[in-house]
Amino acid sequence: ELLQVDCDLEGVVHGLKERASGRLCLVGPPGTGKTAFGRYLSEVLDRPLLVKRASDLQSPYVGVAEKNIAKMFDEAASEGAVLLLDEADTFLQERQRAQRSWEISQVNEMLTQMESFEGIFIASTNLMESLDAASLRRFDLKIHFEYLKSQQAWSLFLDLANRVGLVDCEPAHPALTNLKLLTPGDFANVLRQSRLRPITDAKDLVNRLRAECEAKPTGRKRVVGF
Repeated sequence: ELLQVDCDLEGVVHGLKERASGRLCLVGPPGTGKTAFGRYLSEVLDRPLLVKRASDLQSPYVGVAEKNIAKMFDEAASEGAVLLLDEADTFLQERQRAQRSWEISQVNEMLTQMESFEGIFIASTNLMESLDAASLRRFDLKIHFEYLKSQQAWSLFLDLANRVGLVDCEPAHPALTNLKLLTPGDFANVLRQSRLRPITDAKDLVNRLRAECEAKPTGRKRVVGF
């Protein structure tokens, strides 16, 4: 309910339950819930979750990254795990833009492994425009994760306010509505901050969420305050 996506996620979960196989590409800004959805999916399917990042697979030695990619898929297959690769664009980039032969080799290895993998593979990326066209065709679904709608943000605001013991939050509603770049990750960050620096009132909470928005590349242009 608190993920802003362009498809019916529950329908996707139902389909994966039935097939126990699928390849999903999750696209969207950081903090929008891509990794969280992978964790939720593994819980619902009662499968372990294997999370890898591009940095886990890369190597300064030629050919090692390809071996790491193959090992990742083998590990997921042997464990029956949901495989989630974060920063997947590193290994699925447009091959025509490659400047080195090993960059093409890594993409080729990833595509080959994706093709033969019979489990559930989730690739998460912030940069869909850089993905190789052949890799996009190999995904069953491409799901776009966007910034929260106003009502979703307000629901998370009330939940966070309750967690930190705030009352009388309604006056903050208009100011929160003006924040257009909020993600679930922003609320998680502010909650962690509150453990070190307590939130004093609803206005303080809005200001901290605004700071999260302003820290984003387009934040200073789009955030409207009061």
